[in-house]
Amino acid sequence: MKKDIHPTFYTDATVACVCGNTWQTGATVQELHTEVCSKCHPFYTGEQRIVDTEGQVDRFYKRLQARQEYLEEEDARVSARTSPEFPITELELGTRAESVLTKSGIEIVGQALELLKQGDAALLSIDGFGRKSLAVLKRTLRKRGFELPEDVVEGQET
Repeated sequence: MKKDIHPTFYTDATVACVCGNTWQTGATVQELHTEVCSKCHPFYTGEQRIVDTEGQVDRFYKRLQARQEYLEEEDARVSARTSPEFPITELELGTRAESVLTKSGIEIVGQALELLKQGDAALLSIDGFGRKSLAVLKRTLRKRGFELPEDVVEGQET
């Protein structure tokens, strides 16, 4: 065996854990420090404690929080799209239908839905607003997620 190539071996090296537990062992350094030992490790103690030395749990919680924020923003976007305060001009019905509705004082979707509750005739009575414009309006509102009132048959109550 070669001389002077081996490190010094300490038979009374001290190991210290973060929890405060210490013990003696043999090692090539005088003092050792550890974060987890048999006195505080969840496997030995049976307690529910997360041992996270590399920050993986924190990264997971950040991703989980980011996902939750994304879902909340998505819900806000969807609810904004189906708000009765949504402007008629944003529906992209066409310039003629939009200008006819705007001239008659209907500027938000809520007003158009109120007229639809009265029946198709209420919207068709607007000068320049025909059946094609009505069909486009209903189709666009359904695509956007609005619930249209049932068609009221004249002379009958449903």
